[in-house]
Formats: sequence, C-alpha cells, structure tokens
Amino acid sequence: MAASVAAAVGGLRRAIRRSPSWLGPSRRPLSSEPPPTQATAVRDTFLSFFRDRHGHQLVPSASVRPRGDPSLLFVNAGMNQFKPIFLGTVDPRSEMAGFRRVANSQKCVRAGGRHSDLEDVGRDLSHHTFFEMLGNWAFGGEYFKVEACSMAWELLTQVYGIPEDRLWVSYFGGDPKAGLDPDLESRDIWLSLGVSASHVLSFGPQENFWEMGDTGPCGPCTEIHYDLAGGVGAPQLVELWNLVFMQYNREADGSLQPLPQRHVDTGMGLERLVAVLQGRRSTYDTDLFSPLLNAIHQGCKAPPYLGRVGAADEGRTDMAYRVVADHIRTLSVCIADGVSTGMSGAPLVLRRILRRAVRFSTEVLRAPPGFLGSLVPVVVETLGDTYPELQKNSAQIANLVSEDEAAFLASLQRGRRIIDRTLRRLAPSNVFPAEVAWSLSMSGDLGLPLDLVELMLEEKGVQLDSAGLARLAQEEAQHRAQQAEAVEEQGLRLDIHALGELQRRGVPPTDDSPKYNYCLLPSGGYEFGPCEAQVLQLYTEDGRAVASVGEGQRCGLLLDRTNFYAEQGGQASDRGYLVLLKQQDVLFPVARAQVCGGFILHEAVAPECLKVGDQVQLHVDKAWRLGCMEKHTATHLLNWALRQSLGPGTEQRGSHLSPERLRFDVATQAPLTPEQLQAVESTVQEAVRQDEAVYMEEVALAHTAHVPGLRCLDEVYPDPVRVVSVGVPVARALDPASHAALHTSVELCCGTHLLRTGAVGDLVIIGERQLAKGTTRLLAITGEQAQQAREVGQSLAQEVEAATERLSRGSRDVVEAQQLSKDMGRLTDAVDTAVMPQWQRRELQAALKVLQRRANTAVRKLEMRQAAQKTQELLQRHSEGPLIVDTVSTESLSVLVKVVRQLCEQVPSTSVLLLSPQPLGRVLCACQVAQSPTPAFTAEAWALAVCSHMGGKAWGSPVVAQGTGSTADLEAALSTARAYALNQL
Repeated sequence: MAASVAAAVGGLRRAIRRSPSWLGPSRRPLSSEPPPTQATAVRDTFLSFFRDRHGHQLVPSASVRPRGDPSLLFVNAGMNQFKPIFLGTVDPRSEMAGFRRVANSQKCVRAGGRHSDLEDVGRDLSHHTFFEMLGNWAFGGEYFKVEACSMAWELLTQVYGIPEDRLWVSYFGGDPKAGLDPDLESRDIWLSLGVSASHVLSFGPQENFWEMGDTGPCGPCTEIHYDLAGGVGAPQLVELWNLVFMQYNREADGSLQPLPQRHVDTGMGLERLVAVLQGRRSTYDTDLFSPLLNAIHQGCKAPPYLGRVGAADEGRTDMAYRVVADHIRTLSVCIADGVSTGMSGAPLVLRRILRRAVRFSTEVLRAPPGFLGSLVPVVVETLGDTYPELQKNSAQIANLVSEDEAAFLASLQRGRRIIDRTLRRLAPSNVFPAEVAWSLSMSGDLGLPLDLVELMLEEKGVQLDSAGLARLAQEEAQHRAQQAEAVEEQGLRLDIHALGELQRRGVPPTDDSPKYNYCLLPSGGYEFGPCEAQVLQLYTEDGRAVASVGEGQRCGLLLDRTNFYAEQGGQASDRGYLVLLKQQDVLFPVARAQVCGGFILHEAVAPECLKVGDQVQLHVDKAWRLGCMEKHTATHLLNWALRQSLGPGTEQRGSHLSPERLRFDVATQAPLTPEQLQAVESTVQEAVRQDEAVYMEEVALAHTAHVPGLRCLDEVYPDPVRVVSVGVPVARALDPASHAALHTSVELCCGTHLLRTGAVGDLVIIGERQLAKGTTRLLAITGEQAQQAREVGQSLAQEVEAATERLSRGSRDVVEAQQLSKDMGRLTDAVDTAVMPQWQRRELQAALKVLQRRANTAVRKLEMRQAAQKTQELLQRHSEGPLIVDTVSTESLSVLVKVVRQLCEQVPSTSVLLLSPQPLGRVLCACQVAQSPTPAFTAEAWALAVCSHMGGKAWGSPVVAQGTGSTADLEAALSTARAYALNQL
C-alpha cells in the first residue's frame, strides 16, 4: 500500500513538473454542473471579492508595452508594474508608494524574450500569447501567508464553488544546497484550511521558489492546482493560482538575505479559471474564445472547430483555429496599447505573430484576403468593456492588421513559388540551398524570416543547408558591425584597371537618379517604385569581369541605372533585391551598393544564373530605406539645432547614419553641458512637431556660393548640386535677400530624405564623447527608439528621486543603510549603461555621485557605532588574555571586521576571532592576530582553518582576515578556532 501511494505521489510530481497541457477531447464538459458562468462575471467577481470583502484597492491594467523597462519586450505578468515597490525604488511621493493591498486584471503577452509561448500556441489546448492575469498583492507586510492562502481558498471554494476535493496544493520543500528550509508554514496553513494531507505536495526550487531575475526579491511560492480527472483514474493536475511570498533578496554574489519588508504577489490566469468554472477541458472552449471561433468558421467556411490536437487533428484545421483566435487577440491588444509591427524588438515579435496568423488562416483555413482585420470587432466585443482602449482604437487596429496582412500575403505567395520551384530542381537527397533561403530572408518588405522559411521546408520534409546559412549570417553580421562603426569595408570594388576598361569601352556612369523616385501617400506611408535596368557587367568576388555568374555565387553587378542609394555622404547603402524581368520568382538579394568612379556596383548573391545583357527589376528594402531617410533628415535637424544652441560658427566634422542610429561629429570649444544637450533636443522636437515640408532640388553650384547660413562640408560637390531645405522652398532659401537659411536647415546633400519632418517622431542624443580636442561625437536615435529612451530616463529619474527621499529619511540600522548604498551603486550602473537621454544621464550621474558619498558616510557612521557597542559588550565578557573567540550578532561582515579591529586596538596583546551566525545557516568570520614582532600564526591561516571547517572560504593578510561558511554547529566552529590558536601559541 505504501509503495503504491509513493508511486502515485511520484507520478503527480512528475506531472506537475511537466506543466501539462490540457489534452484530450476538448468539447467534452468536465461535469454536469449548473450553467457556466460568463467570463466577464468571473473577472468581476474576482475584483469585487478583493475590493469589497478584503479592502483591496483596484488598479487598472498597465499597458502591455513596458514603460521604462528595457528588460521586457512586453508586460508578461501582473507584477511588472509593481516592480518599483518590490525593488524599493518607488517614489515616496507617488500614488504607488501608498499601495498596501491592491488587485487587478492585467493584460499580459508572452511572446519573444525569456518567457515565450508563441510556438506552442495552437499545438495544445491551453497556451496563449495574450492572456489576462488576475492578481492580488500585499506590500510591506500588509498581510502574508495566512491571509493570502485563506483568501484564495475562500474565493475558489465558497465564491466560485469549486469542489474542495478537486483542488491540490504544492509548497516549497526546501533547498539544502541554498540552506533553505521547507516552507512548513504554508503546508500547515493549507492543512488548517481543510485541505486533505494527500492533496498537499512539496517540491523543490524549480517548481516552488520564485525569483524576479538573477538578483532581487524572491521567495517560496505555493500553487493551487485543479484536478481535471475529478477522481476518475489518475489525477490530471493543472496549475490554477500561484501565490508568491517575497521574503528574501538574491544578492549579486548569489546569496539570499531576508527582505526588510515582505510582500505577497499572486497570479491566476483568467482563461484557465473560466475553463474550470465553465466545465471545459480547454480554454478555447470558453466564451472568451467561442465568439472568435464561430466568426472564423463563418468567415472561412472551414469545417467546424472540434478541439482536436496532434495526429487526430487532420490537416491541422483545429490548430489553425486556435492560432488565429489567439493571435488576433494579441494583435488587437498590442496595437491598442501603441505597439505596431516593425523590424526590431517588440514590433518584430508582433510582426511574427501577424505573419503566423496569416499563414494559418490562408493556407489551412483558406480564408479570403482581409479576413484577419474582419475579426477585430469580435475581439472588441469580447474585451472592449474591460479594456476601453480597444473600443477607442478599433478602426485603427483593423486597418493596420489588414494592411500588414495584404503585404505579407504577397510575400508569402512569392516565397511559396520560389521554394516550390527550387524543390523541383533538387535531387531527393539534396539539402535546400542556403543562398535561396537567404535571398528570401534578405529581400526587405517582401522577404520571409528565416525561421518561417525553415518551418515551410520542415512541413515539406526538406532539410535546410544550416552550415551555409550560418556562413551567410556571419558575413551579414560583420557587415552590420562595420556599418554601425562606419568602418571601411573590404567588399567588392572596381579597381583602377576595371574602371579604365569601362571607360575605354565608353560605358557611361550609372544613372542613379531613380533613387529619388518616391512619394508620400495620403496614409502617411511612402511608396518606392521599382526600377528596370540592364546588366552591363558582372564581377567575381576577386574583381574579375565575367559574362555570367552561377548558382550561389557572390558577385558584383554593374547596371545602366539603379534606384539604390550607394553609400556616400555618411548615409549607409540601400539594400533590397532584384528579379529577372522574364523570371520574377527568383530573387537576387542585394546586400549593398558602392560608388566607384561614377559607377555603382551592386553586391549580390545569385541563387540562379545571371548574365550580361539580362533585363532586371530592382526593389529597395522599404523599411531599411525609410530608416535611413528618417535618420538623415534628423541629422540635418540636429546640425541646425546645434548651430542654434551653440552659435552660428558651430561646424560639422562628419556624420554617419544607418536605420538603427546616427552619429554626428561637431567642432566644440568645450564638452556640451546637459543644458545645451537638452536645448538641442528641444529644438529638433519643435521642428518635428511642426511637421514641416522638406524641399529638395538640384541647382547650379554657383547659385549656392553666397547664401548666408547655408551649411556644407569642406568637400568637392557636383555641379549641379542637390539642396535640401526644411520648411522653405529651395528657390526662396537660396535667395540671399531672404536670409531663410539662417532660420532653418538648408544644406547641400545628395542623400535621401523624408518629405515631411513629422515622421522623425523624436530625437534623443544617447551618447557623447570627445574624439579629440575641439571635436565632440554625438550618438542619437529617433522615433520609437527615442520614445523608449525617454521612458527609461524618466523611470531612472524617479528611482533617483526615491533614493534621495530614502536617504533623507535616514536608516534605522546598518542593514538598511548598506542596502541603500548598494541601491545607489546599482542605480549608478543602470544610469551609466542605459539607452537614455545623455543630458539626463549626466544630471543623474552627478546626483548619484553625491548620494553615494552620503550613503557611504551613513553606513560608516552606523557601522562604527554598532561596532563600538559590540566591542564594549565583548570586553565585559572577556578578561584579559591571549585569546578572544566568540560570536557577535551582526548582519554585516564590515561591522564584524570593525569589532575585531577595535578589540585589538584596546587589547593589543590579544588575538581575536569572531563568528556571526546569519539566516539560512551562513556564518561570517573575522579575525586579527596580536601585534607582535614575531607573531605565532597569521590571521589568514587562522580564518582559513575555521572557514574550511564550515565548508567556506577565507581571505585577507597575515594581520587581518575574514571569510564565510555554513554550519549548523556553531560551537564546533568556535572550538576549531580556539584549538588552532592555542596549538600555534
């Protein structure tokens, strides 16, 4: 009997560790209970329970877009918005500082980053990228384990009416390696609430010890699980509610220290709770999803949803239903909160989510074009009352989804044709060519991400050439690094002999005027037209002129005309792709374009044969080009703003820009002050807010010779030359009598620019350093990146204000003072490395330097005061003699060392070793040997002997040493210390 019980418990532990998905026939109800409760009522009941019965303040859900927290792509847990409280950095004057017990329903997205469920969505019956987290919190010891467990049990069993015998709980079973005892308090609380002992299980730190990160608040957690089987056969447990008790802090050295203030953080997924209360085996069978599944069925005319998984789900129809239903919720919520699809960070993850939804809706469900956008009103109907931002932005959400869906459908269809065409030419045993996959991924807006290409091949049972792909990826990474640092690249070039041969043959320079053929659409987007051209010459990687290039070969193309911007004037080269006019299914990715003696050489990879004389069509990567245009216009605004703030004599020394950031070198008499940096940003922001027109025109070089305020570099310009003017037509700007160039940005420039300044969005200078005497290099970012940098800066400024307030209040003891000093150091590191406004960084660095000094002084004073008190206590206990070995109660090794030193100062002939027991069995050690011309032993050896006995380590000098260890038998350690010293004496 005992063996069978042990086996059953072992099986349950393994089941919980696996975090099982809800498998099986999902349409079968769990019971014949009364009619199910609607999800809206479930959510409202949770909130009103904590507000009305237990005095919790209800706070609104935070945006899924993290504010001032660059460690997160999306808000992925209810506790994210309360991190300042847990970390002790909350501004004492803020509303949050007054929170004691709160509850809410938080919108969460788990996709990308450390916690991502994206690839699991659809494969089972429970995973989601968007979900709602119901939670209640108690801050600063407002209540702890007894109250938290009692409230949870009351809500689940008495309010929601879940049978007690269907609930199991787990608690932290301890971690001997970390010196953590089992959380028997939680176990006993559950037993006292009536939970059967057989339903209370213990687990280790992997399952029942929660940590915010590598450092910071942490603690044991207890989880409530629901048994899907309901007593029929073996239990099938799924986690329902997690109650975290934050009572420790994980230090930088990995050790755990008790928190001065304890907190409760609980979280329960609404979707899973609703499934339980509505008697469903799947979250997708609840009224949170059934309206969407019905709409998908009506819109696609696909077979009805049956809730199948795995092999039973023929054609993956039900998986597609789940993917589309989940992803349209995520897209709607994210766009409503200001996250749109893009090329990096959270926008890139959202782009992947949209593309995954499009694939499943079109390829599996055979949905018509524009289908995803038609589902947005269903999401708004389901969630809009709770999250009104969905109702407010419903039209914008539907439009953005439909636009991105249409763009990706074109990419998907093209990509599918290319893959199928390539596979028809491959032998059955061949791997899929890396160059073709790479050409698909590097084709800008019409490209497909590599993971999607790999998935599409996997579905066809074809393996990708991963080694070749890794080589191409490494080459691209090197190119990006060189571009970021503006390093001269050793790419394909036309040498003097190649240029001479072209001139001898009478080949005219490349016509690159089509690079300026783009327009601004009424929607605010840009349209970049394709360019048709003829291949005039091909070159191998070593520079040889050839008539054709073969499959997979990297080559240089010389065309009669191009719409690609070749790197010059500090602007990064365009990238994109070209196709053969006669065969548009084959994409030739173009990595860069370079100017060589008036000829523009395109560096490309040829997935198929390409010959001199071929007619091609070129397409620039729209997102890349637009990023360069945004940065280039911002560079002009920055140049003008610097002259406005520093004086008209301020001169540019150079610049370089790419879609990621811009670099600007400026002649200065002294480093820019924070006030000057801030003034420069404000001037740029004003020009952006005005959304001024950007005028561009080619004029005779002579017309620019005597224009006051016209900005140009000390270099040779072509004639005619291109003039870029912000807010003023070029003809008026060049009129010497108008003096317009003194009041706005007017420059000679061959680069590509925005047509209105508003698209810059924002500009933040994030870095500044002296290159040489008289030259300052500025680094800046724009748009969404700039907005995020401002949020990070604001968040850090609030932390510094909170730290200032804490320091002004003073510390009650050494531990609190030391923690405050550590927080200052952590804050200083964060400010030094954060992507934030440079003016704000400089201000905060100056403030933190003063605060750190004050904090360190406070620590020293408190430590000296405590050490003096402990010293007097020890002197009263010990008569004069050659040895003092004892214990001292202190939380600080620094204090312990000071006690040892003060004792030896007052009794120079005595050798002292002190131990201080800490929580979790840790022990601090400090010692000093008597001052003598010929000491009998060294402090370092003494400390090492004692700490080795405790399984720890020691360090120091022959006179003073310290160390740490762990032991439950402190007397044995003291005996070891005495014995070692007496033997040496």
